[in-house]
Amino acid sequence: MGENHTDVQAFFTARAADWDARFPDDGPAYAAAVADLGLRPGDAVLDAGCGTGRALPALRDVVGPSGTVIGLDLTPAMLEAAVRAGRSAHGALLLGDVGRLPLRDGVLDAVFGAGLVSHLARPAEDLRELARVVRPGGRLALFHPVGRAVLAARHGRTLTEDDLRAEPNLRPLLAGSGWRLVSYVDEDSRFLAQAVRER
Repeated sequence: MGENHTDVQAFFTARAADWDARFPDDGPAYAAAVADLGLRPGDAVLDAGCGTGRALPALRDVVGPSGTVIGLDLTPAMLEAAVRAGRSAHGALLLGDVGRLPLRDGVLDAVFGAGLVSHLARPAEDLRELARVVRPGGRLALFHPVGRAVLAARHGRTLTEDDLRAEPNLRPLLAGSGWRLVSYVDEDSRFLAQAVRER
């Protein structure tokens, strides 16, 4: 299921320079997913696996100048691309692993993760670590700008029953990691699973 960190870093390092150019029309989908997260001005949010930081401007717009926006990614080249794109103006960028977050317990109101789950080295443990840093009742959004079937076709694959993002797999994975799945959308135009941090 998950990949090791070296594989993830190699995959994204090779693609960082032209990542945004490959997916130039994703901006509105990111903004819509962020809007659905229910953030308020002053909230603190982590973009976990932020890549080139495409969600950061939308997150900043919602939480406002009094809010906290953090983008964390494992791959230096992706964070460098975020800086070149000017997205570091919208939040703090951190190099790090979602499995070992440099944050205190319960300091965040929400976590946004675009394309995150399929790249987690230890999905249950990593989702538990994300839950640790979110206050009870806080939210998690697992997002992709296209649905599972479209993404699989893009990569020349077919959907399989062991896909972690399939609802029958994702629901118990989240439940065992401190989250409760509250909404699930898997359409050609987007994938968005939202969960609430259990108390």
